[in-house]
Amino acid sequence: MADDTFDKGSPDEDFALFRETMGAVKPLSQDKVTPYKTLSSTPAQKARRRDQAEQRQATASFAFSDIYQAALPEQGPMRYCRENVSTHYLKQLRRGDYYPELILDLHGLTRESAKLELSALLHTAHKQLINCVGVVHGIGSGVLKRALPHLLVQHPHVMAFHQAPLEHGGQGALLVLVETAEPTHFK
Repeated sequence: MADDTFDKGSPDEDFALFRETMGAVKPLSQDKVTPYKTLSSTPAQKARRRDQAEQRQATASFAFSDIYQAALPEQGPMRYCRENVSTHYLKQLRRGDYYPELILDLHGLTRESAKLELSALLHTAHKQLINCVGVVHGIGSGVLKRALPHLLVQHPHVMAFHQAPLEHGGQGALLVLVETAEPTHFK
């Protein structure tokens, strides 16, 4: 029986064979993208970019009230459904029929920074046509867990929310149904 295995040469022989094979190849020159560090900006361009970034931030922000306290259930899992939305969506959220396409983890954030992140998440979901997001508030001392539902009720794009099923965080998270920029089957 003949041995069909490939006879490997020494590393030096392999390298020489590689160099011989690749000898006629020349490197490609970079001609399409200017590296970021070499981009020069005028002060006017920098100011315009800064103004655009501030405008995007202002558009994405929503002013939540810390004083507002919604009438939410005290018994059972945390849940809410806007008046013009069918409660069937709450049942679907509870069962886990919706999968969160974006998840915001608020662990370690202060209440103020959590409000900013939550506002940006809801704005992004609305604009990118994402109808379900997850917000992980954790259990900890319960500050965010108690505050989050009252914040969500205030936002105009929140249609409903329910305590997440175990696979999405259970008592430490909420699944939120978001009204998208282009209305879908929710109405």
